[in-house]
Amino acid sequence: MPNQKTAKIFDLQGESTGNITLPKVFSTPLRPDVIKRAVLALQSNRLQPQGRDPMAGKRTSAESRGTGSGTARIPRIKGGSGRAAFAPSTVKGRQPHPPRAEKKIVKNIPKKEAKLALFSAIAATAQKETVASRGHRIEAVADIPLIVDNAIEELTKAKEVEEALTKLGVINDVTRVRESRNIRAGKGKHRGRKMKQAVGPLIVVVDNKGLADAASNVPGVQVTTVTNLNTEMLAPGTHPGRLTLWTNGAIESLDKLYSKGETE
Repeated sequence: MPNQKTAKIFDLQGESTGNITLPKVFSTPLRPDVIKRAVLALQSNRLQPQGRDPMAGKRTSAESRGTGSGTARIPRIKGGSGRAAFAPSTVKGRQPHPPRAEKKIVKNIPKKEAKLALFSAIAATAQKETVASRGHRIEAVADIPLIVDNAIEELTKAKEVEEALTKLGVINDVTRVRESRNIRAGKGKHRGRKMKQAVGPLIVVVDNKGLADAASNVPGVQVTTVTNLNTEMLAPGTHPGRLTLWTNGAIESLDKLYSKGETE
């Protein structure tokens, strides 16, 4: 196992207050292939199964009239209208190959592989090149990984969160998210997802004491507890290296949660 690294701890004024030893999980090699599999597996569990009634379009006594009448030999309803039915691609007919509810749409991944993906995604948040490659603006960020004092958990107003992010050099990334907001193309704008925007910083805490509600009014900022952390939060869109703010308590919790979880 490589030597454990140390990182600086910053207060809400952006001043360094000490150092902390990073858990061994931050030494995990970067595995974008495994991260992608894990994220797709998580996303597939949110999909809603589709299906059609097996008898849709078949509840009719329509029959073909055969040849000799100068019309196509497709099934037609009884009576003088001559309207077609039952056959695929006809009005009120059946679909040729409808979606089946029994189709398997959930992608499974072995537990050990999912754990490796999570560890690799955590380690990617400490790699400056990987974070920059996602498009995050980190020029003013003092250190990567960015570890903040636990006092950030006490913030309850959006204004306070923005002030802290400004002092920590993260506000440039929030500005990037604001500038990225635009109206979605296509019919999606009519289906409850009119606006589209980039992904901003993630704040990982031990206890959510109101910070999540405060940060919800800051574009792109997401807050999660260390126990609810998953691969998709750290690698949105399957791309690792999300700009992440860790509280020093969250780093200590990581060491306790995953100290025995190194994958072979």
